[in-house]
Amino acid sequence: MGETVPNGLPKCPTGISGFDEMTGGGLPRGRPTLLAGSAGSGKTLFALEFVLHGIERFDEPGVFVSFEETPEELTANMASLGHDLEGLQREKHLSVLYIALEAHELIESGDYDLDGIFLRLGAAIDATGARRIGLDAVENLFSAFSDLRILRAEFHRLMAWLKARGITAVVTTERGTDSLTRHGLEEYIADCVIALDNRIENQLATRRLRIVKYRGSAHDSDECPFVLNRHGFSVIPISSSGLDYQASTERVSFGIETLDDMLGGGIYRGSSALVSGTAGTGKSSLAVQMVDAACRRGERCLYVALEESPVQIERNMASVGFDLAQWRRAGLLHFHATRPTSCGLEAHLATLVALVREVRPQFVVIDPITAYSTRGYEERVKLMLIRAVDLFKSMGITSVFTALTYGGNAEESTSVSISSVVDVWLLVRNLESAGERTRGLYVCKARGAAHSNQVREFQLSSEGLRLVDVMLDDAGQILTGSARRLHQTLKEDESTARDLADQRRRAAIENRRLVLEARIAAMRAEFEDELRALEAEIEGEDSRLRAANRKFLNLANLRNQVGRGDS
Repeated sequence: MGETVPNGLPKCPTGISGFDEMTGGGLPRGRPTLLAGSAGSGKTLFALEFVLHGIERFDEPGVFVSFEETPEELTANMASLGHDLEGLQREKHLSVLYIALEAHELIESGDYDLDGIFLRLGAAIDATGARRIGLDAVENLFSAFSDLRILRAEFHRLMAWLKARGITAVVTTERGTDSLTRHGLEEYIADCVIALDNRIENQLATRRLRIVKYRGSAHDSDECPFVLNRHGFSVIPISSSGLDYQASTERVSFGIETLDDMLGGGIYRGSSALVSGTAGTGKSSLAVQMVDAACRRGERCLYVALEESPVQIERNMASVGFDLAQWRRAGLLHFHATRPTSCGLEAHLATLVALVREVRPQFVVIDPITAYSTRGYEERVKLMLIRAVDLFKSMGITSVFTALTYGGNAEESTSVSISSVVDVWLLVRNLESAGERTRGLYVCKARGAAHSNQVREFQLSSEGLRLVDVMLDDAGQILTGSARRLHQTLKEDESTARDLADQRRRAAIENRRLVLEARIAAMRAEFEDELRALEAEIEGEDSRLRAANRKFLNLANLRNQVGRGDS
């Protein structure tokens, strides 16, 4: 069943990626839609996918009428996209008609009509119970006959007949030189008119879709890029660049505790970060550090590489301590490596959208986004990347972009100018000191987070990445690398010398203490000896005194005895 917009117009969803978003639900149900485009613009694929998606997704049988390709050719072409036309026909869900009109085999005589086509269509619709129909390459009807007035009238009658039966139709035709279609067909079936364009820019095909007319419905009237790839017909509407996504308060780690501290605890989940710097400053290594941290949390990651192959990335990152192959084997890390010159910007974006839908990552890296600038103008690249950022945010995906800046450019600038779009901007740059270049990192901005304004030295080694505090000399100059290590060594030597001097002073004081304590002990011993001598002398005097007292008492007793005897 189709959707119904607020004004009551019933819509028939096409199932074509991005297109139903542009039209607010799909094509007008029960009405014809004209699809005009140049050769190779994807008209047949759009019309056939409209019919097939109706069968496979919305349980609406369909009929496809080709005035150009045989059923066998259509079956082979659609098999590469995963559609089984023969199986659908066997199950009576699909009827494919091939009507060949070769002018050299026809003899035009008197008036003619399309009653024969009416009969074949009616039989096919009745056999399948069709709700949808695709009429492909109808310009062949016009090329077979000279009286276009009668044929246009008959074709108008065909469209009215389909409307009466409630069939939603997609009619494809070639673009005209001075009009939308070669034979002015839009005048007869103009409820909804869609123009497809296939232009060549920078030697690459660039496809655009525009809704020229849509009676009774609001729609996106801008030109929107679309691509034809293994996922079929995919439209990338400009309206997809919305600002209605949620903002998480959860923090996720970059995998470097010091960097997390610089950002007040890490980056918000679902936000975007830009790492910019000149060549060789470690942008890719920092991005891989974040990928490694995400994989350790069990999150699926998508790494879009625009300059290196996955094998080369794994080899190079092993030199700084990252084993990316283990995450790839575990199904947590998915690489997509492609050259920016392989296709147009729209194709890259469509591929990215398809990868996100297929992999369902929680973390995405595009390395480096400045590689896209070789394929288009700055504004086009910026628009593409804004759509990518909004896509990731709308799905709650944390994203990291690396960008190359050049020696002559201002440090706080990027060639694709998306620094204003991202939430966190980290800048890595070379620091020159004492004839040596080292890496430095600082936070240019971090939306919604108190962040450090300090420059940290950014070190890469076989044990991984780390940030260390930048050291200042006595004159306030920044010291990094060997100069910092030399300054640290000198400071350590000064500290060691101070420690040795302190030890010597402490030893001297300890020796003096020991001498004084020895003297005190000797004086105490001498004092104790004198005290004992004095005590002995006093004891002797006491003994003599007691002896004298005893002697005196004895003499007194003797005198008393003698006196009593004389009397």
